[in-house]
Amino acid sequence: MDALGDAEARDLVARVRAGDQDAWLTLTNRYTGLLWSLARGMRLTDADAADAVQTTWLRLVESLDSLREPARVGGWLATTMRRECLAVLRRTARLRPTASDGWDDLAAPDDPLDELLLREERDAALWKAFGTLKPGCQALLRVLTADPPPSYADVSAALEMPVGGIGPTRQRCLEHLRRIMLAGSGPFDATSAGNA
Repeated sequence: MDALGDAEARDLVARVRAGDQDAWLTLTNRYTGLLWSLARGMRLTDADAADAVQTTWLRLVESLDSLREPARVGGWLATTMRRECLAVLRRTARLRPTASDGWDDLAAPDDPLDELLLREERDAALWKAFGTLKPGCQALLRVLTADPPPSYADVSAALEMPVGGIGPTRQRCLEHLRRIMLAGSGPFDATSAGNA
């Protein structure tokens, strides 16, 4: 399967069409992080995001033989994922819970409370600052932090932006976020920036 890791998308699609299980695993490993980052960018719950990711892969299986541009399967997946996310948001709009279940807020037994509180304050400040960024910056930074990281071609297809603009735009977005964080007060200010 190592040789497939460097395979072009169109070659992977051709092999998947022929029933190659290793090619399918390589394809899903390559693009699942991108799909999850798109779901997070649209603020889906973990369960809704998992449903949208699974449905997107199912749509690919259903459309595999009619896929017109196999080399652009990443863009096809990104477009399909955005549509699935919108469908999930429409279906759950009236049922969306307003309070968290509380499990995410529990500390690990060996995590000191002070450290946890400081980390939560820093994270809250970061997310607040992140929320003030333009939607394009938020989407780009979310997609670029997917695991595994998507290729710039996939990011370009997912966000409909030129490949040559991704790096400079990312740098401007991160610089803007840094300035917002340094201008703020609280646990993450100019004096503690070097420690984070």
